Amino acid sequence: MTRPANAPRTAGSARPLKAIYDVPAPAKLNLFLHITGRRADGYHLLQSVFMLIDWCDTLHFELRTDGQISRADLGGPDTGCGTAEALPAEDLAVRAARALQAACGTSLGVHIGLEKRIPSQAGMGGGSSDAASCLLALQRLWGVTLPAAELRALALSLGADVPFFLSGGHAWVEGIGEKITPIALPPARFVVVKPSAGLSTPAIFSAPELKRDTETATIQGFAANAKGQVFGFGRNDLQPVAQALCPPIGQSLDWLSAQHLQGRMTGSGSAVFALLPHDVDLPDVPGTPGDWKIRKCSNLQAHPLAGW
Repeated sequence: MTRPANAPRTAGSARPLKAIYDVPAPAKLNLFLHITGRRADGYHLLQSVFMLIDWCDTLHFELRTDGQISRADLGGPDTGCGTAEALPAEDLAVRAARALQAACGTSLGVHIGLEKRIPSQAGMGGGSSDAASCLLALQRLWGVTLPAAELRALALSLGADVPFFLSGGHAWVEGIGEKITPIALPPARFVVVKPSAGLSTPAIFSAPELKRDTETATIQGFAANAKGQVFGFGRNDLQPVAQALCPPIGQSLDWLSAQHLQGRMTGSGSAVFALLPHDVDLPDVPGTPGDWKIRKCSNLQAHPLAGW
């Protein structure tokens, strides 16, 4: 017997749950970001290593039987990194829930509570990570499932970074973000600096002076770089344009340099980061503007929801 086209995509005998609490959504850092070309449709081709770090948003899910999808900004405890930012009415988490609901044909809904800690317009993938954690958690909450290939396609339709956060760990990323190869990285600590100013990703990618012809790199070259010092590989091709558009990025990099650290912008900014050697520590936020967010982070061995 065939399944009707509008029947829910159920996960075997799984039944809906009443709630799932404390679901993490970790941020990422781009160890490098090269633009290697541009497609005919305008999308840029990139190469990057995406690395998961322990700076996380937290999501809570409560079942709704009326089919509605709602979301509340829960703020969160004081982390020493500034207060939580106001969320848009239709953020990626809500869009992910609507897309999964439609794809699975379920009549169930959800109320999402979001403790937002990853800063927006930072290049750290916070919204994309929230969306990926929603896709994983809501399949459990609703007792539905999508085949892996369909889930990845749905994730890519939400944003180029979303599929990475479904992959389970650090990754070598190519194409427009859809070509993902898992890689291993050594444990390391970093300091991340986010100035108060944000940055528009479209403004960077539309800049005429953006470098779009970086030579293609290889995973083998990355792994062999500087006798294993993979955290110094390459550069961020977006950084020169971003610094011109947003001077606080340069100020953040200058502050890291004053701490004898080599900084680099992550993603499309405006956050910057630097490797923090294990035998070096920073004083508590020395000489920085009060509206900057500064945090010492470690990379993760795997995504907290790996295996979901």
